Amino acid sequence: MRSICVYCGSNAGNRPIYAERAAALGTLLAREGIAVVYGGGNVGLMGTVADAALAAGGEVVGVIPEQLVNWEVAHRGLTRLEVVADMHTRKARMFDLSDAFVALPGGFGTLDEMFEMLTWRQLGLGNRPCAFLDVDGFWSPLMSMLDRMVTERFLHPEQRTDLWHGDDAVAMLAWMHAYQPGQSDKWMDEKRRREIR
Repeated sequence: MRSICVYCGSNAGNRPIYAERAAALGTLLAREGIAVVYGGGNVGLMGTVADAALAAGGEVVGVIPEQLVNWEVAHRGLTRLEVVADMHTRKARMFDLSDAFVALPGGFGTLDEMFEMLTWRQLGLGNRPCAFLDVDGFWSPLMSMLDRMVTERFLHPEQRTDLWHGDDAVAMLAWMHAYQPGQSDKWMDEKRRREIR
């Protein structure tokens, strides 16, 4: 595994532990020789991850849309900063550059980016590991919602278990290194599967 895309908030949140865990992840990835791919900003948890990885001698690649260069305050000290046309291009480029994806705490953008990767994987457009790295249970309510999706038959159980969730970054990396993509079909209904095929 050469690179991991980190999705996280452009804000820092209201508790110091969010930044502490973001810095710890950036440091760990650098020490493991894994490049950080992220949204290119120098603010919030985004900037914290990048700065920690750089301080530990790691490679950090930022991908930021032109519109957000000033708004998210593009990080000018990265190994490489790529400025792209729009958000769609950003997500596709981050996908191309990354071997895995992890979400730290964040807001709409973090969820949008991670769920697009999960959707692409569900549709067979990618087979890379995706993980929610938790901080003090931040992602636990979301995991409960995913469980509800399985119960209500909007999500295949294997697609739910194919997603890592926990608070130990070392364990997350071990899972990513050993990852084997799930083979479940998108369709819950056998009749629908036969019609599509």
